[in-house]
This record gives sequence, structure tokens and C-alpha cells, in this order.
Amino acid sequence: MAKTPREIVDEGRLSGWQIAALGMTILLNALDGFDVMSISFAAPGIAEEWQVPQDVLGWVLSMELIGMAVGSILLGGMADRFGRRPTILGCLTVMGAGMLLVPTATGVARLSLWRLLTGLGIGGMLAALNATVAEFSNARYRSLVLPLMVTGYPLGAFLGGMMAANVLDASDWRGVFYLGAGLTIAAIPLTFFLIPETPDWLVDCRPVNALQRINATLRRFRLPEAIELPEPSADPRRSSIADILRPPLLSRTLLLTLAYLTHVTAYYYFVKWIPKLVVDMGFDASAGGGVLTKAMLGGAIGGGLLGLVALRIGIKKATVIALTGAFVMLNIFGQAPEDIAMLGWIAGVTAFFSNAAAVGFYALLAMAFPPHVRATGTGFGIGFGRAGAAMGPALAGILFARGLDVGAVSLIISIGSAVSIGAILLVRLTAEPRVTTDRHGA
Repeated sequence: MAKTPREIVDEGRLSGWQIAALGMTILLNALDGFDVMSISFAAPGIAEEWQVPQDVLGWVLSMELIGMAVGSILLGGMADRFGRRPTILGCLTVMGAGMLLVPTATGVARLSLWRLLTGLGIGGMLAALNATVAEFSNARYRSLVLPLMVTGYPLGAFLGGMMAANVLDASDWRGVFYLGAGLTIAAIPLTFFLIPETPDWLVDCRPVNALQRINATLRRFRLPEAIELPEPSADPRRSSIADILRPPLLSRTLLLTLAYLTHVTAYYYFVKWIPKLVVDMGFDASAGGGVLTKAMLGGAIGGGLLGLVALRIGIKKATVIALTGAFVMLNIFGQAPEDIAMLGWIAGVTAFFSNAAAVGFYALLAMAFPPHVRATGTGFGIGFGRAGAAMGPALAGILFARGLDVGAVSLIISIGSAVSIGAILLVRLTAEPRVTTDRHGA
């Protein structure tokens, strides 16, 4: 019996072109990391220039997260209907436009609007990227490459933080967004040439010349060509949110969404408020950016190591371990002394576990849904999760405005990671691939 395109990709080695395409998804996620964290680097300057109170600043820090929630849910479904590649390209364009418009804002309202627009593009891209990575990888390394893709997020924030520090030394906060816009727009032609449409989507949606397009991609990936398309389903499937909100996908959809929502509420409180909290301790804005940069480096290392651990023990167990570490470290961060070196170390270890857990969720979401609703399911989970994430910085702003200190706020918000552990333990997934004694090349 002839192999399907999915079987050909699953059983084949990872070629140079596949690695290049997967590497491009890491780069795109790095852009997401810089775009999202750019407001954190700019926050001290914005607060000083416009005299923004803490409770209002909390909402400003949350606006692109709200946009990401809407974008993941609405635009994520577009990747299932119209293709992964066009969705990624369209969302990149929206992101670049939003970043370019932020420096033109003359007040909080207009700034928030442009951050919302940027978030729409980021949210749609995340859902499409997750599906793309799952479908370009072979079976053996899927549990590794999915976390590696998400590791691009803190890596982008880390490298962007170093660049942003130089920009802030030379200009004001607006320069951070001009830098982000330039990098985002430059990624559009690279994406066009390096990321083809995925064979899974072409098989499922069967556009004109589907088999020819599939074989063109398989040839590029140095894999055998497909002789024919698999038999279509007797009941042609169109992606719909309703598909993931009924059995057998309902329980895993709700549990993964709850688990992701409660954890990233804590995660985004932590990363969004670091620069402002450091400045409030009496250090300058560049010191706050330095602590955040160390946190992003720790997050990048944690995300990468989670992928390696997941190859041995499975992504679910690895994510639970990371969540436990995140809960403990966030409370230690809340009691950290006003010492810039110690703050950097504690922030780095906290982000190590927090981002590792976030990386685990992206892998779990991609593996939990079949191809025809993969981007829809991922977008739903990320979308509602990011809606909850928007509550993290905003809730912290309200609590700080009411007089609570960092320790109390960190304790309250860290409960989210504890709830996440309980929810994820209830999720049932199909068997995950493990590393075997087979030592063939990637």
C-alpha cells in the first residue's frame, strides 16, 4: 500500500530544508518574543513621560495580550481554512504595521490601540506556527522541535533586550518599536521563501494541484514523493470551533485551556512587571531591562532543556515538573532582596521554569488535535490562555495600587501555576514518541 504524505514525513529523516523551515519558525517566534516584550522595555519611559499610574500601566502592559487572545481564536482558524503559509505572512504584516504605529501615539489610548493591533497579528501567527512545526517534523523529533520553536520567544526577548538597552541609551522608548518593526518586516520575504505550505493541510483541504504541491515540498525535503492522495473522508471536515467543543476533544480542549490560562497569568505578571519593579527599587531603567534580559536568557535555556527532557520522559511529565518549579520560584522572586545581581539570578531561574512550562503547553496543544482542527484547537487554547494572561499584569497593577507588596502579589498570582498542575494531570493524550536505541541521523 502506498504511503500517505504524513507517513512519508513521519518516517523520514529531517533534511536540511526541513531544518531551515523549522529554524525559520524559531526566528518568527523570536520576533513574537521581542514584539510582546517591547512594551516592558519601554514601560519605564512611557510611565515617566506621560505620568501613567500603576493601575493604568498594568492595562497598557496587557493590551497586546488581549489582542493575542482575539487573534489566536479568530485568525488561528484561518490557518485551518486558508493554509498555514498565507496566515503566517498575513499576520507578520499586521505585526509590522502595529509596531510601526506605536511610536506615533500621543497618549495611552492610542498606544493601547496599536498594541492591540500588534497582538492580533502575534496571536494568529502563534496558532499557525504551532501547526506548521508539528506538520513539518518527523515523528521521532516532534517532541523536541515543538519546544525548540517556542524557545524562540524568550531568545528573541533576550537578544531584543540587549538591542533595546542600546536603543534606550541612544534615544527614547519609541526607538524600541522602530527596531521591532524593522525586524518584523524584514522577516516577511524570508518566510515567503523558506516556509512552504504543509503537506498535512494540502491533504486535508485538497486545493487545486494538491498532489503536485505536496510532492514539490517532499522533493525539497529530500523525501520520497507520494503516489496518490489518501482517500478523502466520507464526511468532509471543515475546521470549526464546534469540533473541539464536543466529544472526544471537549475534555482535552477545556483542560488544556484552563491549565495554560492559569499558568500564563502568573508568567506574564512576572515578565511584564520586572523592569518597573526594579526601577521602583531605586535602580535605573537600563538595570530593569538588564534583569528582564537575564530572565529571558533563563527562559530560553529552560525551554530548550524541556524539549530534551520530554524526549526521555514525555512532554506531559516534563511540563508538570516545570510548573512545580515555576510555582516555587515565583514566590522566591517575591521575597528577593534589593540587590541587582541577586535579582538577576532569581529572575533567570524563575523564568527557566516558567518558560519551560509555557513551552510544554505549546507542544501539548499541537499534539492534542488532529490536522483538520490543529490550528483551531491551538488557537483556542492560546487565545483564551492569553485572555487570562492579560489579567496577570492588570491584576498586579490593581494589587500594587492597593498597597500590597511584591511578596504578597507574587503569592496570590502564583496560585495559577498550582491550579495548572491539577488541570494538566487530568489531560489524556495519545502515546508520545520516545528516543530509542536507533541512532540514525535526524
